[in-house]
Amino acid sequence: MKFCCTYFQTIKTMKAGQKLIIILLFLKSSLGFTQEEINYQILSVAFYNLENLYDYVDDPLIFDEDRTPEGKDHWTQEIYRDKLKNMAYAISRIGIDQAQQPPVLLGLCELENLRVLEDLVKEPVLSKQQYGIIHYDSPDRRGIDVGLLYQPRYFVPKHSVSHELVLHDREDPERQIYTRDQLVVSGSLEGEEIHLIVNHWPSRSGGASASSYKREQAALLTRNIIDSLQAIDPYSKIIIMGDFNDDPVNKSLRKLAGKDGEVPGFQKIFNPMKELYSKGIGSLAYRDSWNLFDQILLTAPFMEKKYDTYQFFKAHVFNDKFLVTPEGQYQGYPFRSFGFSGYTGGYSDHFPVYVFLIKEKTKTAKEKK
Repeated sequence: MKFCCTYFQTIKTMKAGQKLIIILLFLKSSLGFTQEEINYQILSVAFYNLENLYDYVDDPLIFDEDRTPEGKDHWTQEIYRDKLKNMAYAISRIGIDQAQQPPVLLGLCELENLRVLEDLVKEPVLSKQQYGIIHYDSPDRRGIDVGLLYQPRYFVPKHSVSHELVLHDREDPERQIYTRDQLVVSGSLEGEEIHLIVNHWPSRSGGASASSYKREQAALLTRNIIDSLQAIDPYSKIIIMGDFNDDPVNKSLRKLAGKDGEVPGFQKIFNPMKELYSKGIGSLAYRDSWNLFDQILLTAPFMEKKYDTYQFFKAHVFNDKFLVTPEGQYQGYPFRSFGFSGYTGGYSDHFPVYVFLIKEKTKTAKEKK
């Protein structure tokens, strides 16, 4: 039977409170047209730079003195609680229009310790999700780490590890540069094995060009992690997310993806953020120019359009109006939480980014009748 198909997307609310993408597939045959309704489960996976989410207690092992009540930033308990409330609200709105819930998986960076994550997930707008936390302390001198939040009713972590990025100063090879580790989490997403790598690559301090080698080294570490996972299972589903401090077109991200011909097709890495970047969409702004440092990349098995498993659907930058600076010199920029005059009551100097994953919903016996 020959067939042609056209489709349109609508959103349908289900009893569980989730929304499914409805695709109508029209089959053409000698008997005329028939119509089949296919339901798709949709969920979001996101990444968010929290812009220095420190608690207000001095940790003698890191340089956090500014973020204390007596420090330069006058970081009090009241300000800390307000910052938590703002970050939790922003997270609760990511992808909500289509997924009808906050992200099932959420990578985070610029957080001080486990405590701030524990306080974050207890905020009322997030508490009902019962987020689990995966976190390791990094050797970064500022004391900022990366972490992963997950909804346990969807994702069951099976293994996690933190990989140190070993860097040395080019001008003084004896001096080690301490930065963020790369977090790797493997687990089951509704019975499907996936892996996540959460990153916060070295900054552009000293200039983008002069500091590029640090991010290129970070890219090599990430690539080695991916290679190790693919050596065990060449068809591994891997999500690479983070604040890469580089745009999709920069050398470090190109090094991560590998050149054509070097990597088999089913082991390639796809960066859906490239299209957003080409349209001038960014996740942070600097000197009236937008960058898309925050990105989510996926390996090829997420792009196969075989919807009996979770597949990539769309990528977005979450830049709703409440996250945008409403006026002044930085109007239109992300509404950051700290400026020259101190705490602003804002959110972060980065917008969150997220992707939708979809999978065909299995019909129950009642639905099949």
